[in-house]
Amino acid sequence: MAIKHKDKYDSSKYQYDLKTPADFETAITATGFGWFNILLLLVGCPAAIASVFETAVVSYVLPSAECDLGLNLLNKGILNAMTYSGMIISAIAWGYIADTRGRKSILVWGLLADVVCVLSCAMSQSIIQLMIAKFIGGLVMGGPFAVLMTYLQEFHNNKYRGRVMMCIGIMFSMASLSMPVLALMILPQKWEFNIFNMEFHSWQVYLAICAIPSLVSGLALSLFPESPRFLMSQGRTAEALQAFRTIYSLNKGKPKDTFPITKLLDEISPEENDVNYEEISISTIETTSVKDQVKDIVDDFKTKDPSPFLALFQKPFLWLSINVYMLNFCILLGQNTMRLWLPQLFASLREFQEISMESVEHSMCSILEYSVNKTGLVKETDSSCSVIISSSSYTNNIIVAGACFAVFLVAGTLINKLGHKRIQIGALIIAGICGFALYWSSTTASTLVITALYACMGSLSATSAVGTSALLFPTSLRTMVVCVALMFGRIGSIFGNILFPVFMSFGCVPPFLMVGGVMFVACILSAMLPNTKKADLK
Repeated sequence: MAIKHKDKYDSSKYQYDLKTPADFETAITATGFGWFNILLLLVGCPAAIASVFETAVVSYVLPSAECDLGLNLLNKGILNAMTYSGMIISAIAWGYIADTRGRKSILVWGLLADVVCVLSCAMSQSIIQLMIAKFIGGLVMGGPFAVLMTYLQEFHNNKYRGRVMMCIGIMFSMASLSMPVLALMILPQKWEFNIFNMEFHSWQVYLAICAIPSLVSGLALSLFPESPRFLMSQGRTAEALQAFRTIYSLNKGKPKDTFPITKLLDEISPEENDVNYEEISISTIETTSVKDQVKDIVDDFKTKDPSPFLALFQKPFLWLSINVYMLNFCILLGQNTMRLWLPQLFASLREFQEISMESVEHSMCSILEYSVNKTGLVKETDSSCSVIISSSSYTNNIIVAGACFAVFLVAGTLINKLGHKRIQIGALIIAGICGFALYWSSTTASTLVITALYACMGSLSATSAVGTSALLFPTSLRTMVVCVALMFGRIGSIFGNILFPVFMSFGCVPPFLMVGGVMFVACILSAMLPNTKKADLK
C-alpha cells in the first residue's frame, strides 16, 4: 500500500510509504484542495461560457441580422443547426486526440482557434459566410466542449469530484444568463460603421464580444499543467509528478520538493514499478510463455465483444441502447428547438406588439403568421424590411434563463429522493403539455410562463437522460453510451431546428404539435426503461 489512512479525506493525516509507487487517487489526495483548485474553477468558468456561446449565441442575433443578411425562416433554422453539424462530424476525431495527445492542448488551442471562428462570424457579410463560420466553429469547439468537464474533474479527488460537476452546471447556467443580458445591452443599439469597405452593425459587435471568453480561458489555461490523470495513463510519470508538485505547492503554500510522494505508479510499464517479487514464484514466471500469452489473447477475442461500440448493438443491450438513443433524440429535438428559437419568438412577439394598432391580445398563431409573412417581404426586397429591437425584446429570455437556474437548484435537492426516472417522466409530461398549450396562448404573460416551463422541463429532462443513459449500463460501456446518446441528441437538434421553420410555413398547428409531441414520445420511451435502481446489467 502506498498510503495508510487515518482520515479518509484529510491528506495532512496520511502516512505515505515512500518506497511504494503511489496511484493517482493517492497522489491527488495528497495535494489537498486550495488556491490551485479555486483558480482552475475560475478559469473553467469562461471556458464553459465559451462552449455555450458557440452553440446558442447565433439564435440571439437572428432577429437583428434578419434584414442585413436577408434571412428567411429556413435560413435561421439552418444557422441554428450548423454548429451541431460541425460537432457531430468532429466528435470521433476529438475523442481520439483527447485520449492520445492530452486534454490541455485541446482546450488551449481549441479555445484560441474558436476566437478566430467567432471573429469570422462577426465579420460575415453574407449568410453563406456566417454558415461556414458557424460550421467551422462547431468543428473546433467540439473538442473543448467535450474535454472541459473531464479536465476539471481530473484535478480533484473523489471527495470533490461530485461538487465540481455541480460547479460546472452552475457555469453553464451562468452562460445561459449572460447571453440575453449581453444582448439586452448591445443589440438594441443602432450602431452602423464601415471598416475596409465592410459594413458592421450592432449584432456583429455582439458576436465579436462573445469571443472574449474563448480568448481569456484559452490564454489562462495555457498556464495550467496537463491533467496528471492523463499523464499517468500514458506512462509519463515524471511529468505527472511535476504536475502534482505544482498543485501541492499552490494549495499548501510549501516548496514543491516537500511533496510527500516521490514516485508514481507506472500504468503503461508495470515492470518499472517496485514490485514485491518475493511473492511471485519462479514457476509462475516460467509458465507465462509467449505462446500462452497469444493463446490468452485469442481466447479473449472469442469470448469478449471486440469493442464497447459493437457490444451496444448486440444482445443483451441492443434494444436498451436503441431506447436510450431515441430518448435523447426526442428530448433534444424538442428542447434545443425551443431553446434556440425562443429569442426569435420573443423578438417577433415584441415587434408585432409595437407595430400592431389593435389593443386586443394576440395568440402565438398570429405571431407565427406575422413571422412567415415578414419572411416573404425579406425575400422580395430589402427596402421593405425593418426590424424593431428594444431592450424588452430580451427581458423574457433573461426570465426564462433565471427560471431554469432555479429549477436546477430545486431538482438537485430532490434527485436522490425521487430518482432520475421519476423526475424525467414528470418533466417530460409537463413539457409536452406546455408544447401543446402554446397554441392557445393569447397573452405575453401566458406565453412567457409556458415557454419558461417548457424550456426548464426540457433542460431538466435532457440532463436526467444523460444520467439515465449511464446508470442503465455497466461501467465498461457507460462512456461509449453517453457519447453515442449525445450524438443522437445533436442529430435531433439539427432536425428540430430545420423542421420548425418548415412547419411554420405550413400553418400554426404543426410546429406546436412537433415540440409537444416529441416530449410525449420521449415520456413513453422513458417509461419503457427499467428502473435504474433495479437494473441488473453488470
